[in-house]
Amino acid sequence: MADEVDDTQDEGTDLPGEEELREALDRVGVSDVLLNALSATASLGFRRVSAEARDLPQARLAIEALRALEPVLREGGVDDALVRDLEQARMNLQLAYAKAVEEGRSDTAG
Repeated sequence: MADEVDDTQDEGTDLPGEEELREALDRVGVSDVLLNALSATASLGFRRVSAEARDLPQARLAIEALRALEPVLREGGVDDALVRDLEQARMNLQLAYAKAVEEGRSDTAG
């Protein structure tokens, strides 16, 4: 019994075929992927300014990525409300970054 191979592992898992994958890619826009990526980037940026996971260079990278892609999204026809939400997130992240930098200075000076 211990030498038997369990072939049931693949049963019931309907992996998409090549054609299905192509069709799925055809339905997804680049702007959709960018919005998801930038939303995740903002979340990571906020995590990186937190005291528990502080990594200011990574937070700065998140800020700069958001700043760089905002006009690209706007020019690409992304809904203005979505772009404004990302801008607001970036601005809040910049404020949190500045606070974290100041806290770091206070910690080293005190």
